[in-house]
Amino acid sequence: MTQAPARILLLGGTGFVGRHVCEKLTRMGSSMTVITRRANQASAIQNLPRVNVIEGDVYNLEFLTQCMQKHDVVINLIAILHGTPAAFEKAHVQLPQVIAQACQDSGVHRLIHISALGASLTGPSEYQRSKARGEEIFKQAGLELTLLQPSVIFGKEDKFLNLFAQLQSITPIVPLAGATTRFQAVWVEDVANAIAQCVFNSDTAGKTYELCGPEVFTLQQLVQKSGQWAGIRQGKGRLVFGIPHAMAWLQAFLMELAPGQPLMSRDNLASMEVDNVASGHALGLKDLNMEAAAVSSIAPGYLGTKGQSTALNDYRAKAGR
Repeated sequence: MTQAPARILLLGGTGFVGRHVCEKLTRMGSSMTVITRRANQASAIQNLPRVNVIEGDVYNLEFLTQCMQKHDVVINLIAILHGTPAAFEKAHVQLPQVIAQACQDSGVHRLIHISALGASLTGPSEYQRSKARGEEIFKQAGLELTLLQPSVIFGKEDKFLNLFAQLQSITPIVPLAGATTRFQAVWVEDVANAIAQCVFNSDTAGKTYELCGPEVFTLQQLVQKSGQWAGIRQGKGRLVFGIPHAMAWLQAFLMELAPGQPLMSRDNLASMEVDNVASGHALGLKDLNMEAAAVSSIAPGYLGTKGQSTALNDYRAKAGR
Protein backbone atom coordinates (compact mmCIF):
# COMPACT_ATOMS: atom_id res chain seq x y z
CA MET A 1 0.00 0.00 0.00
CA THR A 2 1.45 3.35 -1.07
CA GLN A 3 1.52 6.05 1.59
CA ALA A 4 1.85 9.84 1.60
CA PRO A 5 5.33 11.38 1.99
CA ALA A 6 6.62 10.42 5.40
CA ARG A 7 8.34 12.27 8.23
CA ILE A 8 11.53 10.28 8.63
CA LEU A 9 14.16 10.04 11.34
CA LEU A 10 17.38 8.85 9.71
CA LEU A 11 20.24 7.41 11.74
CA GLY A 12 23.51 7.22 9.84
CA GLY A 13 22.43 9.75 7.24
CA THR A 14 25.84 11.36 6.74
CA GLY A 15 27.57 8.21 5.49
CA PHE A 16 28.04 6.83 1.98
CA VAL A 17 24.60 5.17 1.77
CA GLY A 18 22.88 7.76 3.94
CA ARG A 19 23.66 10.64 1.58
CA HIS A 20 22.03 8.78 -1.30
CA VAL A 21 19.01 7.93 0.84
CA CYS A 22 18.58 11.61 1.78
CA GLU A 23 18.72 12.71 -1.84
CA LYS A 24 16.28 10.00 -2.94
CA LEU A 25 13.68 10.69 -0.26
CA THR A 26 13.79 14.47 -0.58
CA ARG A 27 13.07 14.08 -4.30
CA MET A 28 10.05 11.99 -3.29
CA GLY A 29 8.72 14.73 -1.00
CA SER A 30 9.68 13.39 2.43
CA SER A 31 10.86 15.48 5.36
CA MET A 32 13.84 14.15 7.30
CA THR A 33 15.62 14.61 10.56
CA VAL A 34 19.21 13.35 10.49
CA ILE A 35 21.09 12.80 13.75
CA THR A 36 24.87 13.03 13.61
CA ARG A 37 27.66 13.11 16.18
CA ARG A 38 29.25 16.11 14.46
CA ALA A 39 27.25 18.54 12.34
CA ASN A 40 30.33 19.45 10.27
CA GLN A 41 30.14 15.93 8.78
CA ALA A 42 26.75 16.71 7.26
CA SER A 43 27.78 19.29 4.66
CA ALA A 44 26.70 17.02 1.79
CA ILE A 45 23.07 16.92 2.96
CA GLN A 46 22.52 20.16 4.88
CA ASN A 47 21.41 22.10 1.81
CA LEU A 48 18.85 19.50 0.72
CA PRO A 49 15.21 20.65 1.05
CA ARG A 50 13.27 19.41 4.08
CA VAL A 51 16.38 17.96 5.78
CA ASN A 52 16.99 18.97 9.38
CA VAL A 53 20.38 17.98 10.85
CA ILE A 54 20.61 17.55 14.63
CA GLU A 55 23.82 16.97 16.55
CA GLY A 56 23.53 14.44 19.35
CA ASP A 57 24.22 11.02 20.82
CA VAL A 58 22.00 8.26 19.40
CA TYR A 59 22.93 6.02 22.34
CA ASN A 60 21.18 8.42 24.72
CA LEU A 61 17.71 6.92 25.14
CA GLU A 62 16.03 10.10 26.36
CA PHE A 63 17.49 12.17 23.54
CA LEU A 64 16.63 9.60 20.87
CA THR A 65 13.07 9.17 22.16
CA GLN A 66 12.53 12.92 22.02
CA CYS A 67 13.90 13.06 18.47
CA MET A 68 11.57 10.30 17.31
CA GLN A 69 8.43 12.15 18.32
CA LYS A 70 6.45 13.58 15.40
CA HIS A 71 8.07 11.15 12.98
CA ASP A 72 6.41 8.32 11.06
CA VAL A 73 9.39 6.13 10.16
CA VAL A 74 12.83 5.42 11.59
CA ILE A 75 15.63 4.26 9.27
CA ASN A 76 18.76 2.84 10.84
CA LEU A 77 21.92 2.81 8.70
CA ILE A 78 24.47 2.85 11.50
CA ALA A 79 27.07 0.09 11.28
CA ILE A 80 30.81 -0.51 11.44
CA LEU A 81 33.01 -2.82 9.33
CA HIS A 82 36.07 -2.84 11.59
CA GLY A 83 36.52 -2.95 15.33
CA THR A 84 36.89 -4.92 18.50
CA PRO A 85 34.18 -7.33 19.74
CA ALA A 86 33.10 -4.57 22.14
CA ALA A 87 32.80 -2.07 19.28
CA PHE A 88 30.67 -4.47 17.22
CA GLU A 89 28.52 -5.15 20.27
CA LYS A 90 27.96 -1.44 20.84
CA ALA A 91 27.08 -0.51 17.22
CA HIS A 92 25.16 -3.62 16.18
CA VAL A 93 23.54 -4.84 19.42
CA GLN A 94 23.43 -2.13 22.08
CA LEU A 95 22.26 0.54 19.64
CA PRO A 96 19.36 -1.63 18.35
CA GLN A 97 18.35 -2.07 21.99
CA VAL A 98 18.24 1.72 22.44
CA ILE A 99 16.45 2.25 19.12
CA ALA A 100 13.83 -0.40 19.88
CA GLN A 101 13.15 1.08 23.31
CA ALA A 102 12.96 4.62 21.90
CA CYS A 103 10.48 3.46 19.25
CA GLN A 104 8.29 1.92 21.94
CA ASP A 105 8.55 4.96 24.22
CA SER A 106 7.82 7.47 21.43
CA GLY A 107 5.04 5.48 19.77
CA VAL A 108 6.85 5.17 16.43
CA HIS A 109 6.22 1.64 15.21
CA ARG A 110 7.66 1.69 11.67
CA LEU A 111 11.35 0.81 11.43
CA ILE A 112 13.55 0.05 8.42
CA HIS A 113 16.84 -1.50 9.46
CA ILE A 114 19.76 -1.98 7.09
CA SER A 115 21.60 -5.10 8.19
CA ALA A 116 23.96 -7.17 6.03
CA LEU A 117 23.84 -10.12 3.70
CA GLY A 118 25.25 -13.12 5.54
CA ALA A 119 24.22 -11.94 9.00
CA SER A 120 24.05 -15.10 11.10
CA LEU A 121 24.17 -16.02 14.77
CA THR A 122 26.60 -18.79 13.79
CA GLY A 123 28.58 -16.77 11.23
CA PRO A 124 32.39 -16.98 11.18
CA SER A 125 32.94 -13.28 12.00
CA GLU A 126 31.94 -11.05 14.87
CA TYR A 127 30.56 -8.62 12.29
CA GLN A 128 28.10 -11.22 10.99
CA ARG A 129 27.16 -12.52 14.44
CA SER A 130 26.61 -9.05 15.93
CA LYS A 131 24.53 -8.02 12.92
CA ALA A 132 22.32 -11.06 13.48
CA ARG A 133 21.93 -10.31 17.19
CA GLY A 134 20.78 -6.81 16.30
CA GLU A 135 18.21 -8.23 13.88
CA GLU A 136 16.84 -10.49 16.62
CA ILE A 137 16.41 -7.53 18.99
CA PHE A 138 14.34 -5.67 16.44
CA LYS A 139 12.28 -8.76 15.55
CA GLN A 140 11.32 -9.20 19.18
CA ALA A 141 10.44 -5.52 19.78
CA GLY A 142 6.91 -5.67 18.35
CA LEU A 143 7.65 -3.13 15.60
CA GLU A 144 6.53 -2.87 11.98
CA LEU A 145 9.98 -3.92 10.87
CA THR A 146 11.54 -4.24 7.43
CA LEU A 147 15.01 -5.77 7.27
CA LEU A 148 17.26 -5.05 4.30
CA GLN A 149 20.38 -7.19 3.84
CA PRO A 150 22.67 -5.73 1.16
CA SER A 151 25.74 -7.41 -0.27
CA VAL A 152 28.83 -5.22 -0.59
CA ILE A 153 27.70 -1.80 -1.85
CA PHE A 154 29.44 -0.02 -4.72
CA GLY A 155 29.05 3.49 -6.10
CA LYS A 156 30.88 6.64 -7.06
CA GLU A 157 32.24 7.41 -3.56
CA ASP A 158 32.64 3.81 -2.39
CA LYS A 159 35.62 2.59 -0.40
CA PHE A 160 35.58 -0.73 -2.21
CA LEU A 161 36.20 -0.60 -5.96
CA ASN A 162 37.76 2.87 -5.73
CA LEU A 163 40.18 1.58 -3.12
CA PHE A 164 41.26 -1.40 -5.20
CA ALA A 165 41.66 0.76 -8.29
CA GLN A 166 43.77 3.26 -6.36
CA LEU A 167 45.89 0.45 -4.94
CA GLN A 168 46.65 -0.85 -8.43
CA SER A 169 47.68 2.63 -9.53
CA ILE A 170 50.59 2.59 -7.07
CA THR A 171 51.70 -1.06 -6.99
CA PRO A 172 52.32 -3.60 -9.78
CA ILE A 173 51.15 -6.59 -7.70
CA VAL A 174 48.18 -7.11 -5.38
CA PRO A 175 48.43 -10.10 -3.03
CA LEU A 176 44.83 -10.71 -2.06
CA ALA A 177 43.22 -12.35 0.97
CA GLY A 178 39.88 -14.06 0.36
CA ALA A 179 40.47 -14.02 -3.38
CA THR A 180 37.99 -16.81 -4.17
CA THR A 181 35.11 -15.45 -2.06
CA ARG A 182 32.13 -14.62 -4.26
CA PHE A 183 30.25 -11.33 -4.02
CA GLN A 184 27.03 -10.04 -5.56
CA ALA A 185 27.73 -6.32 -5.30
CA VAL A 186 24.76 -3.96 -5.28
CA TRP A 187 24.66 -0.34 -6.51
CA VAL A 188 24.19 2.30 -3.81
CA GLU A 189 21.41 3.94 -5.84
CA ASP A 190 19.51 0.64 -5.88
CA VAL A 191 19.93 0.35 -2.10
CA ALA A 192 18.62 3.90 -1.63
CA ASN A 193 15.71 3.20 -3.93
CA ALA A 194 14.89 -0.01 -2.05
CA ILE A 195 14.80 1.91 1.23
CA ALA A 196 12.49 4.49 -0.34
CA GLN A 197 10.21 1.75 -1.65
CA CYS A 198 9.93 0.37 1.87
CA VAL A 199 9.18 3.80 3.33
CA PHE A 200 6.25 4.27 0.98
CA ASN A 201 4.95 0.70 0.98
CA SER A 202 3.60 -0.54 4.31
CA ASP A 203 3.23 -4.04 2.84
CA THR A 204 7.01 -4.45 3.21
CA ALA A 205 6.67 -4.48 7.02
CA GLY A 206 7.43 -7.88 8.53
CA LYS A 207 9.63 -8.88 5.59
CA THR A 208 13.34 -9.33 4.91
CA TYR A 209 14.91 -8.45 1.56
CA GLU A 210 18.33 -9.49 0.28
CA LEU A 211 19.74 -6.66 -1.84
CA CYS A 212 22.07 -7.99 -4.51
CA GLY A 213 23.15 -7.09 -8.00
CA PRO A 214 22.66 -9.40 -10.99
CA GLU A 215 26.35 -10.38 -11.33
CA VAL A 216 28.47 -12.71 -9.19
CA PHE A 217 32.23 -12.17 -9.13
CA THR A 218 35.01 -13.47 -6.93
CA LEU A 219 36.93 -10.84 -5.01
CA GLN A 220 39.90 -11.45 -7.29
CA GLN A 221 37.77 -10.79 -10.35
CA LEU A 222 36.36 -7.59 -8.83
CA VAL A 223 39.83 -6.31 -8.01
CA GLN A 224 41.11 -7.11 -11.50
CA LYS A 225 38.11 -5.47 -13.12
CA SER A 226 38.38 -2.36 -10.95
CA GLY A 227 41.88 -1.82 -12.33
CA GLN A 228 40.77 -2.46 -15.89
CA TRP A 229 37.77 -0.13 -15.56
CA ALA A 230 40.06 2.56 -14.16
CA GLY A 231 42.22 2.26 -17.27
CA ILE A 232 45.35 1.20 -15.43
CA ARG A 233 48.09 0.03 -17.82
CA GLN A 234 45.92 0.62 -20.88
CA GLY A 235 43.20 -1.61 -19.46
CA LYS A 236 45.43 -4.63 -18.78
CA GLY A 237 45.32 -4.23 -15.00
CA ARG A 238 47.89 -5.40 -12.45
CA LEU A 239 48.89 -8.84 -11.26
CA VAL A 240 46.26 -9.85 -8.70
CA PHE A 241 46.72 -13.18 -6.96
CA GLY A 242 45.32 -15.00 -3.95
CA ILE A 243 47.46 -15.85 -0.93
CA PRO A 244 47.21 -18.76 1.55
CA HIS A 245 45.08 -18.32 4.66
CA ALA A 246 48.03 -18.14 7.08
CA MET A 247 49.63 -15.37 5.03
CA ALA A 248 46.26 -13.63 4.68
CA TRP A 249 45.79 -13.73 8.47
CA LEU A 250 49.22 -12.16 8.96
CA GLN A 251 48.49 -9.53 6.29
CA ALA A 252 45.21 -8.59 8.01
CA PHE A 253 46.89 -8.46 11.41
CA LEU A 254 49.59 -6.09 10.14
CA MET A 255 46.96 -3.91 8.46
CA GLU A 256 45.15 -3.60 11.79
CA LEU A 257 48.33 -2.14 13.31
CA ALA A 258 48.50 0.65 10.73
CA PRO A 259 47.04 4.05 11.71
CA GLY A 260 43.47 4.86 10.65
CA GLN A 261 40.84 2.47 9.36
CA PRO A 262 42.47 -0.78 8.18
CA LEU A 263 42.10 -1.90 4.58
CA MET A 264 41.50 -5.39 5.93
CA SER A 265 41.02 -6.86 9.40
CA ARG A 266 41.09 -10.42 10.72
CA ASP A 267 37.34 -10.15 11.25
CA ASN A 268 36.87 -9.14 7.60
CA LEU A 269 38.92 -12.17 6.63
CA ALA A 270 36.68 -14.38 8.76
CA SER A 271 33.59 -12.95 7.03
CA MET A 272 35.02 -14.06 3.70
CA GLU A 273 34.98 -17.70 4.75
CA VAL A 274 31.46 -17.74 3.28
CA ASP A 275 30.29 -16.34 -0.06
CA ASN A 276 28.40 -13.04 0.05
CA VAL A 277 25.67 -13.90 -2.47
CA ALA A 278 21.88 -14.22 -2.46
CA SER A 279 20.52 -17.30 -0.72
CA GLY A 280 18.06 -17.99 -3.54
CA HIS A 281 15.09 -18.44 -1.22
CA ALA A 282 14.54 -14.89 0.09
CA LEU A 283 12.84 -11.77 -1.20
CA GLY A 284 15.00 -9.41 -3.24
CA LEU A 285 14.98 -6.25 -5.34
CA LYS A 286 12.67 -7.83 -7.90
CA ASP A 287 10.04 -8.12 -5.16
CA LEU A 288 10.28 -4.34 -4.76
CA ASN A 289 9.60 -3.99 -8.51
CA MET A 290 13.22 -3.08 -9.15
CA GLU A 291 15.73 -4.28 -11.72
CA ALA A 292 19.19 -4.25 -10.18
CA ALA A 293 22.01 -2.51 -12.01
CA ALA A 294 25.09 -4.56 -12.87
CA VAL A 295 28.44 -3.52 -11.46
CA SER A 296 29.96 -3.92 -14.93
CA SER A 297 27.52 -1.33 -16.33
CA ILE A 298 28.01 1.29 -13.60
CA ALA A 299 31.52 1.06 -12.17
CA PRO A 300 33.43 1.90 -15.38
CA GLY A 301 31.63 5.24 -15.47
CA TYR A 302 33.08 6.41 -12.17
CA LEU A 303 36.39 4.53 -12.11
CA GLY A 304 37.63 6.18 -15.28
CA THR A 305 36.62 4.30 -18.44
CA LYS A 306 34.05 6.27 -20.41
CA GLY A 307 31.40 4.75 -22.61
CA GLN A 308 27.86 3.42 -22.52
CA SER A 309 28.04 2.76 -18.78
CA THR A 310 28.47 6.48 -18.11
CA ALA A 311 25.45 7.31 -20.22
CA LEU A 312 23.40 4.68 -18.41
CA ASN A 313 24.45 6.06 -15.04
CA ASP A 314 23.50 9.60 -16.06
CA TYR A 315 20.17 8.45 -17.47
CA ARG A 316 19.22 6.55 -14.35
CA ALA A 317 20.20 9.44 -12.10
CA LYS A 318 18.05 11.87 -14.09
CA ALA A 319 15.18 9.39 -14.04
CA GLY A 320 15.32 9.20 -10.25
CA ARG A 321 16.36 5.57 -10.29
